[in-house]
Amino acid sequence: MSGEKTYKKTTSSTLKGAIQLGIGYTVGNLTSKPDRDVLMQDFYVVESVFLPSEGSNLTPAHHYPDFRFKTYAPLAFRYFRELFGIKPDDYLYSICNEPLIELSNPGASGSLFYLTSDDEFIIKTVQHKEAEFLQKLLPGYYMNLNQNPRTLLPKFYGLYCVQSGGMNIRVVVMNNVLPRSVKMHYKYDLKGSTYKRRASRKEREKSCPTYKDLDFQDMHDGLYFDTETYNALMKTLQRDCRVLESFKIMDYSLLLGVHVMDQTTKDGEVVDAAADRRPISQKVLYSTAMESIQGDGKAGEAVTTDDTMGGIPARTHKDEKLLIFLGIIDILQSYRFIKKLEHSWKALVYDGDSVSVHRPGFYANRFLKFMSTRVFRKIHSKCYLCGVCMFSLCLHGFLPGALVSSHSPKTCCSGSPIVCVSDRESVFH
Repeated sequence: MSGEKTYKKTTSSTLKGAIQLGIGYTVGNLTSKPDRDVLMQDFYVVESVFLPSEGSNLTPAHHYPDFRFKTYAPLAFRYFRELFGIKPDDYLYSICNEPLIELSNPGASGSLFYLTSDDEFIIKTVQHKEAEFLQKLLPGYYMNLNQNPRTLLPKFYGLYCVQSGGMNIRVVVMNNVLPRSVKMHYKYDLKGSTYKRRASRKEREKSCPTYKDLDFQDMHDGLYFDTETYNALMKTLQRDCRVLESFKIMDYSLLLGVHVMDQTTKDGEVVDAAADRRPISQKVLYSTAMESIQGDGKAGEAVTTDDTMGGIPARTHKDEKLLIFLGIIDILQSYRFIKKLEHSWKALVYDGDSVSVHRPGFYANRFLKFMSTRVFRKIHSKCYLCGVCMFSLCLHGFLPGALVSSHSPKTCCSGSPIVCVSDRESVFH
């Protein structure tokens, strides 16, 4: 097929077909295995099946070249899927029922990205070292998810390998952070670094570019959340960063999608066609941005409504209404094995503190500082005035929408304080 992408000499359509056939077989086969607790050895099991094009007594015939399909830690991943409320039939239906959608590569990794037609799952090709690292990570990942399933870390639902023509193509199934059904007016890959952290000219020319840290600072004066949401978001990020630091992981990013609700109204665009909408009772628990930061991990607390699609309500400093979608990505980097040399030479040519590849503890702290001060900001509660004091303030020259200064009256006649802490707030709505 002319113009079709290839990956390790395998066409994209062949790879998509092999993934669907392989997952269809392995998940179906897993249903015959009884439920039991996950044991340490389960993390290291690799199951393999051969799928010849003519079919066999175990596998269906297909029109792709013969291939072998490997499933890593099938029982452990079954547990992870159950933890997130994914039933085997739903998982199969999402991945196998409709053709996978190929996404344009959002990063510099050279990986292929596929999206399931219902918007639930991303399937990404990974390097051998990344797949190996995920296998080593699984016991700790299991422990962390048991303690807290509400996380902005990637949610891994399966690790597989397609072997064909002497090539190994490893893929991981993850949660989809940015739903297609909501237009992202801005998209960012943020690391908390300033060294070469600006989108390239080629990236900027795309219809939906992925901007970087310096671009964010140029384009936004922070994203404002109510106190409770801000605290929940930062608590989740802090906990996730400490987990990553404990595994010596770094060079991860925060993938951030910003939907401007006011712009939708102005442009007259519809958020999405009704047929494409993610169902309100989506298949995966804790998979939306709002669910990931709320509550203590009990199912059913956070509600994904048709209006927010699971996004986190926020505002700009100009009081524009936003929906924020976010998740930590690119965590399969082990500082010890992959990044040591990269940091050494970068440090020689640039101030080491600003290089995006740095030791894990420093990286986590800088990442959190950037997110808590430059990206996410807290709206302090607005003050409501009685009609008498509102009139009085107007007489004193404090017009509706004006900022409260240190010389403003401190209390309403009812005794309520009227001076807000935030310098971004007005005394009137």
